[in-house]
Amino acid sequence: MNTSTDGTEIMVDPDVPLVRITREFEAPPEKVFRAHADPDLFVQWNGPRSTTMRIDRHDFRTSGSYRYVHARDDFEAGFNGCFHEIRPAELIVQTFTYEGMPDGVALEKLVFEDLGNGRTRLTSTSLVDSFADRDAFVASGMEVGVREGYQRLDELLAVDSGR
Repeated sequence: MNTSTDGTEIMVDPDVPLVRITREFEAPPEKVFRAHADPDLFVQWNGPRSTTMRIDRHDFRTSGSYRYVHARDDFEAGFNGCFHEIRPAELIVQTFTYEGMPDGVALEKLVFEDLGNGRTRLTSTSLVDSFADRDAFVASGMEVGVREGYQRLDELLAVDSGR
């Protein structure tokens, strides 16, 4: 996988069953982090444009948990996990499970890096149990959801900044 025209880089590690996603945003870390922390904002950008999102639980704190559903026509996909560490504008460590594959739990680390001049680099690393689980994760359409979600996040951040 590679970098697209929107600047999203998705890297599949050949030696470890992980996926690393890197993306820069024209907003400071506090705003990018807030878009993850605030459920009213998170629901506006997470996932592909072709779905709607419902949040059932979003207890955004260390030791908290979440569950949300993406829906399209007569299809729903549920996702859940636990927040293991939250450091405002710096770090989110969480688990992530697609309920259609409940044994495939990913450990995710999201790092918010201040690039200065109101810019942020977000690096998300997802580590799974096996190469088969990692490949299934990638084959699931994750790339479309990530790229479209980050495009939607750009739009939300631009509105929030008054641009």
